[in-house]
Order: sequence, then C-alpha cells, then structure tokens
Amino acid sequence: MIIILNKQVKPSQKEDIKNFLKDKGFKVKEIVGQEETVLGAVGRATIDHRIVEQMEGVSSVVPISKPYKLASRELKKEDTIVQVGNVKIGGQRIVVMAGPCAVESEEQIMTIASQVREAGAVILRGGAFKPRTSPYSFQGLGEEGLKYLRKAGDTYGMPVTTEVVSPTDVDMMSKYIDMFQIGARNMQNFELLKKVGRTKMPVLLKRGLSATIEEWLMAAEYLMANGTDQIVLCERGIRTYERATRNTLDCSAIPIVQKLTHLPVIGDPSHATGIRSLVSPMSLALIAGGASGLMVEVHNKPENALSDGPQSLYPSQFEKLMRDVQSLSTVVGKSLERIPRIIPSSLTDIENVYSDSDKIAFQGERGAFSELAVRRTFDDKDVLPCEKFEDVFETVMKGEALYGMLPIENTLGGTINDNIDNLINYPDLVVIGEQHVRIIHNLICLPGATKEDIKEVYSHPQGLAQCSEYLNKELPNAKAVPFFDTAGAVKYIKEKNDKSLAAIAGEPAAVYNNLEILAAGIESHPDNYTRFYIISREENAINFLSASKANKAAMIFNVSHKPGSLFNALKILADYGFNLGKLESRPILGKPWEYSFFVETDILNKEEAFEEVVEILKEECSSFRVLGKFNSTN
Repeated sequence: MIIILNKQVKPSQKEDIKNFLKDKGFKVKEIVGQEETVLGAVGRATIDHRIVEQMEGVSSVVPISKPYKLASRELKKEDTIVQVGNVKIGGQRIVVMAGPCAVESEEQIMTIASQVREAGAVILRGGAFKPRTSPYSFQGLGEEGLKYLRKAGDTYGMPVTTEVVSPTDVDMMSKYIDMFQIGARNMQNFELLKKVGRTKMPVLLKRGLSATIEEWLMAAEYLMANGTDQIVLCERGIRTYERATRNTLDCSAIPIVQKLTHLPVIGDPSHATGIRSLVSPMSLALIAGGASGLMVEVHNKPENALSDGPQSLYPSQFEKLMRDVQSLSTVVGKSLERIPRIIPSSLTDIENVYSDSDKIAFQGERGAFSELAVRRTFDDKDVLPCEKFEDVFETVMKGEALYGMLPIENTLGGTINDNIDNLINYPDLVVIGEQHVRIIHNLICLPGATKEDIKEVYSHPQGLAQCSEYLNKELPNAKAVPFFDTAGAVKYIKEKNDKSLAAIAGEPAAVYNNLEILAAGIESHPDNYTRFYIISREENAINFLSASKANKAAMIFNVSHKPGSLFNALKILADYGFNLGKLESRPILGKPWEYSFFVETDILNKEEAFEEVVEILKEECSSFRVLGKFNSTN
C-alpha cells in the first residue's frame, strides 16, 4: 500500500509510522516526490488500511493494485534516474551502451572501447561469462575478461556492465563492474535476482525470451525487494513464431512499460534482430518509441567475432548511428547523454610553458566552458585566454595562437551570431574542427561558505537564467547579479573574498580558483550543450585535419536581390543530395536590408561531389566562400 504523508508531517510522526509498519511485517520505502512524500509498504503482511490512515501525519492510504509494488508507477509517479558511475539513465536522457558481445582479449576490448567512446557511447558493455545455447560455443574468459573490461573502462572513462550468470560469481564480479546485467535466460532465476539485489548496485534487467511484461516487472520487483532500486529494464526481443529475425522486437513494450513503472527502459536491437543491417533502423524505432537508451553490439572485426558477429556493427556504422540518434533525440524532446573526458591536471598548472604558436586561444577567464572545450580536444597545449571573441580571431591571425576555440551555438540560447560575423570578417581563417560540451552549472563559493551566507549570486545572464529554478527554490533571498562571463564571475568572488558572494559556472572554474562547489548540476534543463568551432590559419589546418576525415562543411554566400535567387542556390545543394544542418541569414555591413547566408551541410563520403557543388555555387552566387571542412565530434 501507499501511505501519502501530510506536507507538514513531523519527522517523529514519520518514524512512528515506519516503525509501526515494520513491526507488522512490512518492508517500508520512503519516496520523496516533487509534490508529496509517500511511504511504500510491501510484504506478505495484511492490515486494515483504516488503522494506518488514522495515524498522525498520514494524509491517505492507497492500495497498490499491481502485483509488482515497488516497481509500480502507482508507488512513484516521477521517473527513477539510475546512476551508473558518472552516467545518469532515465528522464529526458538517451544513454547508449556499446561494446562487443564477448570480451575476447585485452587488445580487442581496448580497441573497441576507444572506438565506441569516440563515437559517443557512455557505458562499455562486454560479456565475460556467456551463457550459450550450445555447450560447445565460446563461454567467455571469466574473471580474466572482467579485468580487461575494467581496464578498458578506466582508460576511456566509461562505467562498465556485463552479464552475471551464477549467484556464486556476484561478490567477485562486484569488484570489477559498475552495473550487473541479468540476461534473458536468467530473468526468472530468482536466487540470482535476490543475490544481485542485495548488492544495491545498478542492474540492467533484460526481458525473458517469452516473458510477459508483468513477469518482467515482477523480476524487477525481486531485485527491489532485496535492496536495489537502481534498475534499468531492457527490451531485447521476444520469441514468437516469426523466424525472419532472431527474435521479435516488441517496440510497443516501451511506452506500455513507461506507463506501468517508474523505472527507465532501454532497447537492445542487436539481440532482438540478430542481423547487422536491422540494428540501426530498429535503434531509431526504439528511440522514437520513447526508450531511454540503447545497448548496441559493436566489433572491430565482426567476421572473426567469437560471439554474435553477424549482429555486431562495424565502428563506422556505430558512429553513423550515433549521429542519427543525436538528430532524433531533439525530435522526441530528449538529449543524448554525454560524459566529458577527465579534466587534465594541467588545467590548474600554469607553470607549463609552450612556444606561442602552440597555444590555444579562447574567450573568457581560466576555467571557462570554452577552456573545457579546449581540453576535450587538446590535452597537452597551453591556453591563451582572451577578453573578446574578436581577440581570439586576432591572436590566431597574428600567429600568437595556433588554434582558436569559439562557441557557435547553444541548444538553449541559439546561435552566437558574433562569431559567424567574425568568420565572415576574417577570410584567412578557416574552421577545422568542432567540439560539443555539456553545460553543467554549479553554485561556487568561498571555502566554508553555506547557503545561509549567500546574499548575491554572479554569473553570465544566460547562466542565471538557466539556473533560475534552483535560485528561486534554494536561494530565494539572494540577488542575481549579471556578469560578463561565468568563469569571470568565479574569479571576481575569489578576489572579493566575501562569503556572502557566490557564482554560477562550470567545475573547471572552481578547480582553477581553488573554490568550493556548494551545489552541482543546478541547471533547469539537462539538454544544455554548446557547440564550438576550432579555427586556424589555412596553412596550419592540414596538420589538424590529417588526423580525421571531414564530415561537415560550413559556407557563407550572398545572392542577387531578385526573386528565387536563394531558392536556386539551395536547390543546387539539394540536387546533389546534400543535407543542410543549418541556415542563418546575417545582415551585410553597409548594405541595409541585404544579407549573407551561413550554411552547414553534411559531406561525409561526398567530398568529390561537394567540390563540384562549390564550383557551381561560385557561378550562381554573387559571392561564395567555404569557411571550412571539418570533422564533427558530436
């Protein structure tokens, strides 16, 4: 049953209710929601609900009609967010787990981990114990495979998950992994569920071969009843009469399960289809159906794989899938979960000296999000902070910095038009790369300061706006003070040395200034990303571009002021099959009501055709320039 507590319930009353229920034989779980606090009481015990309803502090009692109690949406209305290492699963996030079906060797898992991490996967999967239909098939490397998996995860900054087969392996495996996986064949291995549940670790629970949704949720109930509420459900296809695919992927289960339970649900298109060519389209179908993520098998040499090679994507196919998922995520109102690379210690090491030409310029103070973008791209270069965006262009143009890092677009704030204008105004500079950074805002203060001390909060106006819900709720009496830069705000409160002052900025700004983070991740929306361009002089571009293949291009052009001129230019791109990712108009200085047009397009595997298009557009447009061909790391 669900015991809904009064909003003014006293702690002593709450404890009395809990103790009463426990004495009657119930297991009690407290759930604090956005609007109310409830106690979930489950177990074999029976009691007249009216007795509990009359206790002080109780608003009402509602019986749970479903056989699964703790997993039921009746018990908890809000989505559960499952934390696996530094990754969150559920809510408005889309999480992608990837890796080989089986860990075959240290070299194999290290290679694949590097490839899937670079493409955007945030959790590494790989089987160390493989329950197979045939006793003669490869059964996995066991503990040795777990060691390789752990090493790969640590090297590339990803939490790891793998399947547990035997209850006797649970304690040993918990030393190596971040998330247990319960396979389809073990979904109703209740002794295994009990043992894994008692670890309180995150669990990925796959749907059984012929399990109903209710049976699937009852398996989750076993895990929750024994201690863990960090459960992710995984639809991996069910066995039907159809043999054209390995299993039948039940996409309809995704929205159904989300109505029945608060637990996040993801999909496994690899095991569902068993056919490589079907994995990507079924992945998109799962995301469109509302899945919180995917588990995808990837192998660098699937033709030689010891397990499930025919359903494993090549790394290049996985990279394309990640781009498609990124595009689809905005359509379904979600954001692709990303994890930043580990911030190097050099972020706070200002003693490192490099030649001027090796520096990377960015706008802002040390510790700014722009510097984090630099560190995600260049691990071993010194940085050159600049006061204005234009100063970044100037330093690169003059050779005082080798590259520049500039924000071009934010998912909440839109295009940074100043930098498009600067690209137009500096024709000798080109775009050579792109980097994406998740904007995570933190409340930063002097060491020892408390929320009660804070009277003023400084940040860039966008930072203040993006954290308004937190400020209104947690610091209603503090004054929000706009500042020119988030990291600059941190530097300012450090110089003032006043515990009544706080700033909103990224973690690197706190690290660099030796200040404390009082509250982390206080932004109102999780889908807050900034896209950065990397710029350089043309003669320096080749050294950067040689390491990666260009998949995007940016252009700027003007057309004559007559009907259909813009349409004709865009039609040329369309006729050659180029997909536009962005189109912006910018006013032309000195020509009122006339505009330049900024365009981004995908050019992956179409570079020859793109060169043809460029020549045609030069003839069609009154002016035309390619701003850069580059590799997008989104």
